[in-house]
Amino acid sequence: MWQQVAKSIFGSSNDRYVRSLDKTVARINALEEQLIDFSDDELRAQTEKFRLQLADGKTLDDILPEAFATVREASKRVLGMRHFDVQMVGGIVLHRGEIAEMKTGEGKTLVATLATYLNAIEGKGVHVVTVNDYLATRDAEWMGRLHKFLGLTVGVIVPNLSEQQRRDAYAADITYGTNNELGFDYLRDNMKQERRQMVQRPFNFAIVDEVDSILIDEARTPLIISGPTEDKSELYIALDAVVKQLVADQEALERENGGPLAEGEGYFTKDEKARSVSLTEDGAEEIEQRLAAAGLMTTDNLYDVENTQIVHHLDQAMRAVVMFKKDTDYIVKDEKVVIIDEFTGRMMDGRRWSNGLHQAVEAKEGAEIQPENQTMASITFQNYFRMYPKLGGMTGTAATEAAEFWDIYKLNVVEIPTNVPVSRVDEEDEFYKNTMDKFAAIAKAIREKSEAGQPVLVGTVSIEKSELLSQFLEKEGVKHAVLNARFHEQEAHIVAQAGRIGAVTIATNMAGRGTDIQLGGNLEFRVEDELAGMEEGPERDAAVARIKEEIAEEKARVLASGGLFVLGTERHESRRIDNQLRGRSGRQGDPGLSRFYLCLEDDLLRIFGPDTLFAKMMNANLEDGEAIGSKWLSKAIETAQKKVEARNYEMRKQVVQYDDVMNDQRKVIYEQRAEIMDSERVDDVVEEMRRDAINAIVAESCPPGSYPEQWNVEQLRQRIAEDLGLQVPLDDWLAEHEVEPELIEERLQDLAEQKLASKVGDIPEDAWRRVEKSILLERLDYHWKEHLATLDALRQVVFLRAYAQKQPINEYKQEAFGLFETMLETLREDVTKVLLTAEFRAAAPPPPQRPMGALPDLPSFLTGHVDPFTGEDNSNDGDGSAMDPGLFGTLAGSPVASTGSGGAQVDDPYAGMAISRNAPCPCGSGNKYKHCHGAQA
Repeated sequence: MWQQVAKSIFGSSNDRYVRSLDKTVARINALEEQLIDFSDDELRAQTEKFRLQLADGKTLDDILPEAFATVREASKRVLGMRHFDVQMVGGIVLHRGEIAEMKTGEGKTLVATLATYLNAIEGKGVHVVTVNDYLATRDAEWMGRLHKFLGLTVGVIVPNLSEQQRRDAYAADITYGTNNELGFDYLRDNMKQERRQMVQRPFNFAIVDEVDSILIDEARTPLIISGPTEDKSELYIALDAVVKQLVADQEALERENGGPLAEGEGYFTKDEKARSVSLTEDGAEEIEQRLAAAGLMTTDNLYDVENTQIVHHLDQAMRAVVMFKKDTDYIVKDEKVVIIDEFTGRMMDGRRWSNGLHQAVEAKEGAEIQPENQTMASITFQNYFRMYPKLGGMTGTAATEAAEFWDIYKLNVVEIPTNVPVSRVDEEDEFYKNTMDKFAAIAKAIREKSEAGQPVLVGTVSIEKSELLSQFLEKEGVKHAVLNARFHEQEAHIVAQAGRIGAVTIATNMAGRGTDIQLGGNLEFRVEDELAGMEEGPERDAAVARIKEEIAEEKARVLASGGLFVLGTERHESRRIDNQLRGRSGRQGDPGLSRFYLCLEDDLLRIFGPDTLFAKMMNANLEDGEAIGSKWLSKAIETAQKKVEARNYEMRKQVVQYDDVMNDQRKVIYEQRAEIMDSERVDDVVEEMRRDAINAIVAESCPPGSYPEQWNVEQLRQRIAEDLGLQVPLDDWLAEHEVEPELIEERLQDLAEQKLASKVGDIPEDAWRRVEKSILLERLDYHWKEHLATLDALRQVVFLRAYAQKQPINEYKQEAFGLFETMLETLREDVTKVLLTAEFRAAAPPPPQRPMGALPDLPSFLTGHVDPFTGEDNSNDGDGSAMDPGLFGTLAGSPVASTGSGGAQVDDPYAGMAISRNAPCPCGSGNKYKHCHGAQA
């Protein structure tokens, strides 16, 4: 009670914080009159003046008022827009490394120019991160005009740029790009062979647009770069047939039963919350018989270790057939399975689920099955963005996730007041018995509003629901536009005109974000659509003036009808998504209305809601087609949403906890790679590795503190021959009086050094240094890749330790540390083995160097954004900009043999596979197969 009284008198802590910035805003406003008299050149000269002040010891905070005032004046001249005072507050919040929550239509894009300009003056680079390529390109061109006017350089990162174009974009003062592209460039940089090939420079400051979407929604899944593995398409097809028959048999049992089976009955059970399917005892026995009949099992027990791979792919086939629905989770386009993004409703071309799930869905739909991929590098968005020394963000909906922003990123959320008070009316939810009643009521409400001239924006959660509603509207005779993954090409044009008189637009989730809905219509898009073929001149000018008048008239009529009506067909599992939909109405003080329609069959109520309470109340008291609405029911829905948000937060937190373990190891490996790339010579590193490897070989066969008669002499002899390529008089050494392991180690060290010296005597020293460096990097990359695969496998099964009353994350940390130590030991032995057993000859003259700006001949690396626990993916795939091969190619898994070409060349472990000679080598080197493992074929 006292807290409420204090809040009413003094305001919330957020209000007090915002008020504390008023003095700074007043200082900015005081400079406005002075800057109005500046010429364009004088205004542009401000940038160099600020740089000199920073060089003299001033801080960014010292020059903030004058810098912000300069941006405001430049914006008036270049963009025709003047920053409001509340936008100045938003700019200060961004500069301080906080999240500015600003309502839709408050001009977040313009706000970002304040903090980007101020921080770019230092010349260390500022990244502006957006959710898609369209927004990155649009903002770079639109706001770039302002920054270029003030003498700053602007770059943009989009897919399919060359290495040099990316390097130039990152070298700019301000760089716009998507979260995926920036993250993948970081991973690709740490797969390069030379420092000059890297495109990014050290991180400085980033502003994340739609920060909740990027740092919360998409942070559930890490970024992954992967390479192809072997083809298992026949296995997927065979398992798909077995699973479909099993599902059909269970459906027959349910029909006989007259409804769902009791728990434990039938062949399988499903958990919609976890999106998983589990076999019952009867199901396990039945599937064993069917797999055995199909010849898919090695033994007669499904859970024997020999059938581990079958069990994994069977699980994925079950999930694909039972849990993943066509037109909701994916669509089939051009005979390819294309994932639908659950947050935007857009198609995500090229994106693939991991761990065989995508292949299982392809088998289910009869599409061409693409091979699986092996992880080569990965990172979560949490750990990527935490590398920035300063990070800010902006969105319309962040307050509900403020605790997570602070826990994970140490980012404070500040709610910025609107420039004009919001006048939108948010009505109570309406509840119906079933989907048909609900959609009939929705169609009727839409027809009434549309006939009255009020534009309607309808939010749905899937393509299926969009098309169902479309059918209802057709019966009602309502003209409408459908915006979903099937028609995303027309997205911006449809959304831009959603505010016209009587317009009805159905949008799947928040598809179309980035284009404002302007009441009366959008001038720019109408001119583009209606005057596309008209040449510049008086006739075109007259047509543009006519369109302006029509828009003004329409806007007045729409305002009179009540503004934009936002209608939600059901609640999303996150309150933020609902708030994003609502926020499309009532921008900049415009009137508006929002209402959500719900029923018992909605996913949120069916899976997470208190179904018995809702069912009893609604079935007992509601007639068909009747609606009920109350604050109590709305509150219950909000409680269900909070439960889902908490569950999703735990999922994201779990991803971070596991990736934090890998992140410590990733830092060690990437720092080691950077040191190797920056070193002129690595012979000291190679020599230390050789000593450690020889000591480990001897210690394994001759354990410290043991007697000579306890030593494993044959194993030692074999390891010396295989790993060191040495034939030594081991029996004579052991016959000596008081022989010690240390003496054997010293002799082996001497012999190894002699052999290496004689082997490279004819090779120029600088060439040999490059050989050592290349082999060291390539073997490091290979073993890191294998280590990632091992950690992936460990993460899939470590949760079983919970049955032994152990914490899975603690078990994972402990085992991951041991595996990392083992990897480093194996790396030392492998580098030693390659250098001692390979034969090297002087190389032939290198081919002409490709110009740095040319688009490289890239391997088909896959870039994915995949959940390590469920296999679900949240991002576009791009092939982009993998590393150039090293000077001597890649050594990816087997001992090096001599070749006539002079470079280090490996035996071909893929000789039996039908690989095109011009295809990328399966080892993931970046070379074509004919230039890598297939060179001897």
